[in-house]
Amino acid sequence: MVSTPNIPRGNLEVLSPGLRLALLIGLASLIAVPFAGSDFYTQMVTRMLVLSIFAMSFDLLQGVSGMVSQGHAAYFGLGGYALAFLTPASGPTSLWWSLPLVMAAMALLALAIGFVAIRTRGIYFIMVTLAISEMIFHLLFDNKPLGGSDGLYINFRPTLHFFGVQLLDLEDRRSFYFLVLGVTLLVFLFFRRLLWSPFGRALAGIRVNEHRMTALGFDAFSYKLVAFSLGGAVAGLAGYLYGSLNGLVSPELIGFHTSALVLMMVVLGGAGNFAGAILGAFVYELVLFGFKDLPSLGPVDLGERWQLWLGLFIVLLVTFAPRGILGMVHRLSLRRGIAQ
Repeated sequence: MVSTPNIPRGNLEVLSPGLRLALLIGLASLIAVPFAGSDFYTQMVTRMLVLSIFAMSFDLLQGVSGMVSQGHAAYFGLGGYALAFLTPASGPTSLWWSLPLVMAAMALLALAIGFVAIRTRGIYFIMVTLAISEMIFHLLFDNKPLGGSDGLYINFRPTLHFFGVQLLDLEDRRSFYFLVLGVTLLVFLFFRRLLWSPFGRALAGIRVNEHRMTALGFDAFSYKLVAFSLGGAVAGLAGYLYGSLNGLVSPELIGFHTSALVLMMVVLGGAGNFAGAILGAFVYELVLFGFKDLPSLGPVDLGERWQLWLGLFIVLLVTFAPRGILGMVHRLSLRRGIAQ
């Protein structure tokens, strides 16, 4: 039996007591959002939570396993499309069976894609995942029966009943918000537990030195394939919730832009601990909202040039905080401890 090596605690995997306290305060704030804000802000934070789940699924690949996939958006978008096909025109579908079915389908798809893609490395892995994602994008974009460029509408949110008793009315924004918040918390706790399990430690070792792990007897291909499939399943979960939230899915959810977006979120927050993925999703959405809402300065409408300000913000952050916002906070806390 192969024992799991003691991998050094790097890549911001350990959450400091201060960060744990901040996470608890953040959770309390999220619980209060539907009671303190308007429906608009409840909807906006719900979207951030869904993107947080998507970002955590990508962080499992990039931050923990070292696989930078540029086709991860395929599972996110197809999760929404699967919900659209499973929802009949006459009424809603049940969350109990449709959600596990969508996650299982995305896991199988990721398993098939990963079986090919993981045999490559580096830039070749990026290109293979990107090419497969673009093929799926154009299959949907150019196919009118599948909605074409306009996408598909989802007229009903899933129902959540237990033996005929409605547990939550998901058509109600507040109820749907708490469902998404609960799912986000469960995904975070599951991934954190996975990170410190023998499986997670093996993935961390493969990320650091795959050749050494193989020499120790670990089947790196199998470990990475399982992680790739699990990431696809959770991305499908996020796509399912995103489709339920917006009531519309389109090919843009599968395109390169969405894969680059989730990579940006993980890099902004700090890769490798899943809290950074959540933080990156929230920071990206808040910064984007703030730049779009900038006022005019004379004849120049600053809000219309939000792409420029967002690009500058990302360049500055990556330059001065290459390990993301959490990495910057961790570095500052270490300096303060040394100074004291």
